[in-house]
Amino acid sequence: MTGGWRANWKGDVAGGVTSAVLTIPVSMGYGLLAVYPLGHQYASFGILAGLYCAILVPVTAVLLGANTPMVYAPRSVVSFLLSSIVLHSLIRSRESLVDAADVRHTMTLVLFVVFLGGLFQALLGALRLGSLIQYVPSPVMAGFQNAAAVLILLSQLDSLLGFREHVPPLRIVEHLGAAQPLTLLVGVVTALGMWYAGALSKRIPPAIIGLAAGGGVYYLIQTLGLGDGLGPVIGSMPSGVPNPSYLLGFVSLTSTPTLWRQLPSLATAALSLAIIASLDGLLCAKTLEGATGQRMRGNGELVRLGIGNMVSACFGGISGGINMASSFANYRAGGRTALSGLAAALVILVAVLVLPPVIAVIPRVVIAGLLLVAAIQLFDVWSIHMVRRMLRREFVQWKSMALDLFVVALVATVAIAVNLVAAVAIGVAITIVSFLFRMSKSAVRRAYRGDVVHSRKTRDPMQMTVLQKHGGSILVLELEGPIFFGTAEQLAGRVESALREGIRYVVLDLKRVNEIDSTGARILLQLHDRLRKEDKWLLVSHATRSRRVADFLRDMRVLSVLTTQRIFDDTDRALEWAEDRLIASELDGAVARGDDYPLEQIEVLAGLAPHEVDALRGLLVKKTYGQGEAVIREGEDGREMFIIVRGAASVKIRLPGDGRENRLATFSAGTVFGEMALLDRQPRSATVEADEDLVCYVLTEDAFGALTRDHGPIAIKVLTNVGRELSRRLRGASRAIYELES
Repeated sequence: MTGGWRANWKGDVAGGVTSAVLTIPVSMGYGLLAVYPLGHQYASFGILAGLYCAILVPVTAVLLGANTPMVYAPRSVVSFLLSSIVLHSLIRSRESLVDAADVRHTMTLVLFVVFLGGLFQALLGALRLGSLIQYVPSPVMAGFQNAAAVLILLSQLDSLLGFREHVPPLRIVEHLGAAQPLTLLVGVVTALGMWYAGALSKRIPPAIIGLAAGGGVYYLIQTLGLGDGLGPVIGSMPSGVPNPSYLLGFVSLTSTPTLWRQLPSLATAALSLAIIASLDGLLCAKTLEGATGQRMRGNGELVRLGIGNMVSACFGGISGGINMASSFANYRAGGRTALSGLAAALVILVAVLVLPPVIAVIPRVVIAGLLLVAAIQLFDVWSIHMVRRMLRREFVQWKSMALDLFVVALVATVAIAVNLVAAVAIGVAITIVSFLFRMSKSAVRRAYRGDVVHSRKTRDPMQMTVLQKHGGSILVLELEGPIFFGTAEQLAGRVESALREGIRYVVLDLKRVNEIDSTGARILLQLHDRLRKEDKWLLVSHATRSRRVADFLRDMRVLSVLTTQRIFDDTDRALEWAEDRLIASELDGAVARGDDYPLEQIEVLAGLAPHEVDALRGLLVKKTYGQGEAVIREGEDGREMFIIVRGAASVKIRLPGDGRENRLATFSAGTVFGEMALLDRQPRSATVEADEDLVCYVLTEDAFGALTRDHGPIAIKVLTNVGRELSRRLRGASRAIYELES
C-alpha cells in the first residue's frame, strides 16, 4: 500500500486539498442541519460535529483497509434523518431526554444515537446483509429522498427570513411581519451564487462561490449601516484537537433510568439511520466504482462506514457517508489512493484548529442558502421525469408506473406528515411486501403436454399415434426461482387442477430452481403421496443439478421417497420414461418383448408389396450390436441406413470439455437412422450407440445403388417414405419449438 502511495503522492495530495476545500462548507452545513431542531445555541456544535465527521470517518476507514479515492463526509439525507430523530425521538419523546440548559448532555444523547447507528451499520456489513439492503425498491428511496429535500427546504425558511427564533413552517405566515427582507436577499444571493457557480469558474467549488457571494453581500449591507435588518452569525466556535470525550458520556448514560425506558425507540431510530446510511453509501460506492474502475466490496464498506461513524460519535462528530461531489473532485485532481482521503482530513483538521474565528462570523443565512441549493439538488430526478411523462401520457404500461409513483408519494407523505423514521419503516414494509409479491409469483416457468412435445426417442407410427392421442395425460412443469412457502402452495394447486383434467404423469423440472425450503419439500412429498394413491406418477428431473437444492431434498427425504426410479438427470429422460409406460399401457403388448419388429410394418417400407419387401430384404444385411457399442461414429464417412427391428440406439454429440456429450435422439424398434448420409454423402454428424442389445437391417451404399438400378419403383417408394419420415420429424420439432417458445 505504501508503495502505491509513494507512486502517486503528488496527485493524492492535490486531490485531497481540492476535495477538502469542497468538503468543508458542505460538512458545516450538514452538521448545522443535524442539530437544527435543538435551536440556534447548538449551531456551533453542529458545525463542529460535521467537520469532525469529515476528519474521523476517513481516517478510520483507511486504518480498516480502505485504499480508494473516496471522500467520507456528512451526507444530506443522513444528516436530515438524524435531525428528524433528534426532533421526534429526543425532543418530542414521551419522556423528554433533552435538557435545553445542558448542552453537553444533549449533544451526548444525539451522538449516542449516531454511535448506535454506526454499530447497526457495521453489523449489517459483518452479517453480509449489504446485498439485501440494495433490494430496496427505487420508488421507496425516491420517496424518502424527495421528502428529505422538501423538509430541508422547509427547515431553512425561518433562517432565510431572518427570524430570531425557530418558527415551524406552518406558522411562518403568522410571523411574516417579523421577516427581514435584507436577510432573505443574502440567502438568495448565496443560493444563486452556488447554483450558477459553474458559469463563473470551473476550478472554484460552487459552495465556496456561494459562501463568498452571500458573505460579501451580508457584510456590504452591514457596512452601509443596515445591520439591524440582518440575521445573526454563527457565533463563537469551540476549538481544540478532537478527543474521545463523549465516550465516557455514553457510559454514564447507561445509568440513566429514563434512557432505558426510551432505549427501544432510540434503537429503532438508530436502525433506521443505519439502513438509510448503508443504502446511501452502497449506491454512492457503486457509482464511484463505475467512474474510477476500482472494485469495492459492499459489505466491507459498510463495516468501515459503521465503525467510522462510531468513532466519529465518540469524538463529537455526526454520521458520515461517501461524498460524491468531493470524491469526483478528488479523482479529477489526481487522487487515486487513500492517501488523498488522509490529506483531505488533515486539511480539514487544520481548518478546525485555525479557522474557528472565521467560521464564527459566517452568517447563518448563508449556510441556509447553501442548504437550499443542496435540497433542490437532492430531489429525485427520476420521479420528476416520470411525473412529466405520466402527465403527457407517454406510457403504455401506465398502471405499473402509476403504482411506482404512488409508492413515491406514500413514502414522501409519511415522511413529511409523520417523521422520517416512520417513512423508513413504511419503506422497509413496502420492500418486504414487494419482495414477497415478486417471489410469490408462480414458480412455473413453462408447462406443456406430452401430446405436443415428445421426448427425443423416435418411435414407430403406431406408438406415435398413441402419444398424439393420449400424450396429453403427461404434464411437464418447468419450475424456476425459489420453491418456498410463497410459491409451493400455488404449485400444489396447479398440479391438483391438472389431475382433475386427467393427468397421469407429472414431470417437475428443477433445472432453474435455486432454493427450496421445508414447505416446498413437504409439498413435493404430499404430491407424491397423492399421485401414488391414484396410481399416477410424480417424476423429478435435475434434482441434483444444484448442490444446495439436492442436499436439502436429501435431508428432507424427498429423494429417498421418490427413489432413483423417478429421479432423472434431465427432463427428456423423464418424459421418455412416462411415454414408455403410457405406450405399454395403451398397446398392452401389441409387440411382444424380444420379438423382431416385422419388417413389412416399418414406415419407410410402407406401400411395398410382399414381393417388393422380399426383394429389398435380399439387399439388406442383418447386424447385431451389444449394449454400449458404437454403431456409427461422429466424423466417419459411412453411407449406410439402419432399420431397427429390436432394441434402441441413441444419437450423441460431443460437447466442449472432458467427456461431455449430449443426447440428440433415441431410435426404437420400427424406426430408421443414418439416412441423411446416404442421401447427402456427407460425413456422419453424430455418434450412435446401442442402448441395449440392438438388431438392425443395414442398407449399404452399394445395396442402395443396386436397388435404384435394378428395382427403380421400389427405390422411389423407399425414398418417398424416407422423405415423409424426415418431414414428420421436422413438423414434430416445429410443434415442440412453438409450444416451448409460446
